[in-house]
Amino acid sequence: MNLTVTTYAFYLLLAIALTIWVARTLHRNGRIFLVDCFHGNEELADSVNHLLVVGFYLINIGFVSLYLKLNHEVGAVQGVFEALSGKMGIVLLVLGAMHFFNLFVFTRLRRRAELERSGPPVMPKGRRIAKEGQA
Repeated sequence: MNLTVTTYAFYLLLAIALTIWVARTLHRNGRIFLVDCFHGNEELADSVNHLLVVGFYLINIGFVSLYLKLNHEVGAVQGVFEALSGKMGIVLLVLGAMHFFNLFVFTRLRRRAELERSGPPVMPKGRRIAKEGQA
């Protein structure tokens, strides 16, 4: 087995392990937000949480697979580490971006649920809305 194939093996092992770790962390900690967003409906929150994790796996493992190929042969052990650091750096940036995207989505869902619970805004008593042209 040459060093390029060894680099591929290490890359896949590391990238998929990190993807699994991030997905499990998002699944475990995202549940609380989703239960709140769905007004305590735990069954719906768990279902959506699972679907989000499946999508996360598909996108990230698909990216890792597409990004596998090296543009050059790895000729020495130093090249293995250099190739792995470059590839894993990109994978980590993509995982981080996906993580922040998920946080953004969870925050939007939670904000929407809070607005639905509180109802429409109410004008304070004793205040009138000025008609156009009046001060």
